[in-house]
Amino acid sequence: MAATAAAAATAGGFLNLAPSRVPITSPYCPLFGTSYGWSSRRQLRLCPLLAASSVAAGEASYTEPEEALLEALVGVQGRGRAVAPRQLQEVESAVQNLEALEGVPDPTNSSLIEGSWKLIFTTRPGTASPIQRTFVGVDSFSVFQEVYLRTDDPRVVNVVKFSETVGELAVQAEATIKDGKRILFCFDRAAFTFKFLPFKVPYPVPFRLLGDEAKGWLDTTYLSRSGNIRISRGNKTCLYFISFPKQHVVQGTTFVLQKSADPRQMLLSAISAGTGVKEVIEDLASSRTGVEADLNTLAGEWQLLWASETEDGSWSSVTSAGFKDFQTIKEDGQVKNLVNPFPGVSLSARGNICKSGNSNTFRVSMNEGAAQVGGVQFPMDTRGEFVMEILYIDNKIRISRLNQHELVHLRIVSRT
Repeated sequence: MAATAAAAATAGGFLNLAPSRVPITSPYCPLFGTSYGWSSRRQLRLCPLLAASSVAAGEASYTEPEEALLEALVGVQGRGRAVAPRQLQEVESAVQNLEALEGVPDPTNSSLIEGSWKLIFTTRPGTASPIQRTFVGVDSFSVFQEVYLRTDDPRVVNVVKFSETVGELAVQAEATIKDGKRILFCFDRAAFTFKFLPFKVPYPVPFRLLGDEAKGWLDTTYLSRSGNIRISRGNKTCLYFISFPKQHVVQGTTFVLQKSADPRQMLLSAISAGTGVKEVIEDLASSRTGVEADLNTLAGEWQLLWASETEDGSWSSVTSAGFKDFQTIKEDGQVKNLVNPFPGVSLSARGNICKSGNSNTFRVSMNEGAAQVGGVQFPMDTRGEFVMEILYIDNKIRISRLNQHELVHLRIVSRT
C-alpha cells in the first residue's frame, strides 16, 4: 500500500507517473514538521491574506459555466475510471469552455490559488502502471493538493490520505512562481504519517538523484473568481483531474481541483467511504435545492448506490422493493426493478407507480416477477405494496424513503 500511495502522491502533473483516481472527502491540511529525518526545513508560515482566500463549504458560488462542469461530473463513478464516452465529452467541453473564459487574471499572483484543493476526477491514460491502476480503485483513499506560495518556504504538496484512523503520505515540492500562470516545482521530500506511530516515516525516494525527473511546471489555465475551482495543465503524463486523448492535449495534461465540494459530490464521496452518508443526506434533503417530484422527473434508468439498511428477506422481496441494483421508471408509471445476485442470474419485478396527493409521496405496486438463469426464464412471486417518499431529486441524484429505508439512486447516463 505504501509504494502504491507514494506513486499516487507524486502524480498530478508532477512526476512522470500514471494518474491517481481517488475520491475526496473533506479538506485536510496537515502541519508538516521541521524535519523528515534527513534534512531540516523551516515550517510553513501562511500570510494573513490566506485567511480570506479559503472557501467554506456551502458558501461557494458558481457561474453558469462552472455549474456546467460540476453537473457533468456528478455521477462519474470510480473517479472517471469507467466514465461513459458521452459524459466524458460533456466534461471535456465544460473544461474547455471555462478555459476560454476569463477567470482570475494572473492566478499565481492571487491569494485564491492558496490552500487545499481536492481531487474531483481523473482518467487513466494507456501508460498507467498496474500499481496506479490498482490504487485508483481504492475508494477509501483521498487525494488532494496543497498550494502555498506566499510563505518563507513556497511549496506544492500532494497528499494521499488513507483514512482517519490510518494516516497519510505527503510528497512535498519546492515551488517557484515563474509568471502569472506558471509554477515551477521540484520534489524534494516525502513522509508517511501514521496515527499509530508518534513519528513520521520518511519515504525512501532519492529525489535529488532523479534530477530533471523530479522537476516540472504547472500552468493554471482557469481560476474561478470565487476561489473554488481551478483548472491547470502540466508537462507530465499524469494529473489530478482529466487527461484528454492525445489529439486534444494542449500544453501537457490537464486537471481540475475544487476547494469545497458540491453537496452531491459530498454525498457520493461519503457513500464511497462508507461513513457519514446519513448526515449528508439530511443536509441535502433540507437544502430544498432539488425539484418537485413527478413521473416526468422520476422517469429514467436508476442505479441504487446506497441503502440505509439491507433487506433481510428473500431475493423475491428484495427485488420487489428495489433494494438492489437497477430500477427503470417510465413516464406512464410503469416500473421495473432488476437484480443480478449472481453471474448469469437476473431477477426482475414489474409494477406501477403513481403520485399520492400533492406531496412528494408515491404509491408503488409490484405485480409480477421473473427469474432468468442463462436462457431459461420462469415466474417468481414479487408482489408487494410500498410507499415511496422523495426526499431529494434532480437530473442526476434521487434520495428516497421506501418503507422506512433511505435509498440513494444515481441516474444512469447513456454509454454512447
